[in-house]
Amino acid sequence: MPTPRIRQARLDDEEALGHLDRATWSPLHSVQPRPEPPYGPFFDEQHPPREVLVAELAGAVAGYLRLGSATPLACNAHVRMIRGLAVAEEARGHGVARALLRAAGEEARRQGARRITLRVLGHNAPARGLYESEGFVVEGVLPEEFLLDGAYVDDVFMGRSLTAPHGP
Repeated sequence: MPTPRIRQARLDDEEALGHLDRATWSPLHSVQPRPEPPYGPFFDEQHPPREVLVAELAGAVAGYLRLGSATPLACNAHVRMIRGLAVAEEARGHGVARALLRAAGEEARRQGARRITLRVLGHNAPARGLYESEGFVVEGVLPEEFLLDGAYVDDVFMGRSLTAPHGP
């Protein structure tokens, strides 16, 4: 399998990213209900293409990561937040998510950020392991924050510095 190529999203990625988003939906990582037709747009005013990094493998969209401001406050402008990450089933295990995370760190630094954060569901052990291997640490937990499929699930807040070395 080739190395993932990471690029900025374009408007013409709308269909491929929307399809990927629906195909990868799972209660393991989503608190939203399963998407049903008619599907809304992937890009909108709150989710513009400039906030999305796209991973390609062999020229095909294999994943994406949404990177935005943590809040609209000027005093928080030094923080970027990962607001979504998805990898196509057939592309899993080929370094796509790791490449997207590293590219997000680079992009956040380019934008002047000093920190990068994310939220992950407590039961999503594969994602938590990946984030930890990339230097993210648990900074807070909201116990039993969500009721998903009849079970209470923690909301885990993770973050890392973009100014200090983190290992890999």
